[in-house]
Amino acid sequence: MDSIGVLIAFSILGAVICAKARVPAGAVVFSLVGIVLFVSTPAGDGLPRGLAEFVTTLNDATTPALTRDEPAGGIG
Repeated sequence: MDSIGVLIAFSILGAVICAKARVPAGAVVFSLVGIVLFVSTPAGDGLPRGLAEFVTTLNDATTPALTRDEPAGGIG
């Protein structure tokens, strides 16, 4: 499990180096590799579920404003 931590650290370092060198594609690739490695660890296991819940909540909150509908359980 220690090797995954080292790989995550190297991916963060690679993303920082690419960002400083103004290579955005490299920074994105290193960041995505770091996220994938983090999600594969027990600490990052809940990240996809948490992100899905956040997007669902955001969608539920913004849809009435975009469609001009009254929110359910509104005032009145």
